[in-house]
Amino acid sequence: MPITKLSIVIPAYNEGRTIHFILNKVKSVSLRNNISKEIIIVNDRSTDNTEEAIKSYMDANTDMDIKYYAHELNKGKGAALHTGISKATGEYLVIQDADLEYDPEEFNDLLKPVVEGFADVVFGSRFMGGNAHRILFFWHTIGNKFLTTLSNMFTNLNLTDMETCYKLFDTKMIQALTLREKRFGFEPEVTAKISRVPKIRIYEVGISYYGRTYEEGKKIGWKDGFRAIYCILKYGMLGVK
Repeated sequence: MPITKLSIVIPAYNEGRTIHFILNKVKSVSLRNNISKEIIIVNDRSTDNTEEAIKSYMDANTDMDIKYYAHELNKGKGAALHTGISKATGEYLVIQDADLEYDPEEFNDLLKPVVEGFADVVFGSRFMGGNAHRILFFWHTIGNKFLTTLSNMFTNLNLTDMETCYKLFDTKMIQALTLREKRFGFEPEVTAKISRVPKIRIYEVGISYYGRTYEEGKKIGWKDGFRAIYCILKYGMLGVK
């Protein structure tokens, strides 16, 4: 089935200062095969001016297909993704963080294996390929590789970057999953559950990474790493549905 529309799911929490930059980048991308873009923003009860920034952007860019949803309570990134995924109407969807760590120009790299008929799911890996990568946290890198290896042990996949933001899914396929994790446990949970879909075709492509420091707004911490281990064991080893 040809792809006519890509849903871009953007969870946002306290990104009022930069969200217009990422929306401009999404707007400027021309997708291969004239695929159209549906942008779904989910504001997870930000305490800054995120809502005002988004609504102002929408008013100034009425030519863009932007759908905006706001949580009444802060529920976590995973919960924002659940909302966005449930609202997607494109044949495929991709997750895009509201910060500037990932480059929407690479949507076409993610789409290529799907458009050519090889893939149902595509992960964008920060640890393969020759694209630009900001040099930052050694122990984050070690932790990420440990979590990916642990996840691979139970999913029998050979991913290099399970924790990546850039994941592209067949929309109906991911909407059929029961996703429970409301915070940063989303990544290991969705990886474990998508790996069990019969005849699933998962690909991985190299992407660039413009990481942020904590002073610049990075939110994930060591507690999220322990939660990821718990989720890998729960959904991977124990196979909780």
